[in-house]
Amino acid sequence: MTTLTHIKDSLARIPYAQMLGVEPRMEEETFTLVLPFKQDNIGNPLLPALHGGAVGGFLEICAIVQLTLDMNRTGQPKPIGISVDYLRRGKPEDTYAQATIARLGTRVANVRVTAWQSDKDSPIATLHGNFLLPPKT
Repeated sequence: MTTLTHIKDSLARIPYAQMLGVEPRMEEETFTLVLPFKQDNIGNPLLPALHGGAVGGFLEICAIVQLTLDMNRTGQPKPIGISVDYLRRGKPEDTYAQATIARLGTRVANVRVTAWQSDKDSPIATLHGNFLLPPKT
């Protein structure tokens, strides 16, 4: 199974990913998740700004998919504790995210995710999360 097919299978098991309309990208060996702009994801129409829940969910989805790629197990990781830092408003444009696994243990993983829009060096939000891994089969 190709990596992109594996990612799409992982995303298909996450209903919120379907609702947000997230799309995977593989550039060389780097996985990037894309949140295409949709008017439904606007939380404050006066600014306009992306809804914090949509951004937080997007970051969590990115972490789960990255863990699914890196672990050699069936099943899906479950969040234990998540912390999201909202650094600047999300503009009405496409948003990108990449995850880094800080520690992949036998039962728990620690993941960091960064989301940005037009400039990767100006993130709009970051996630730090701990995930319970599915048992080895």
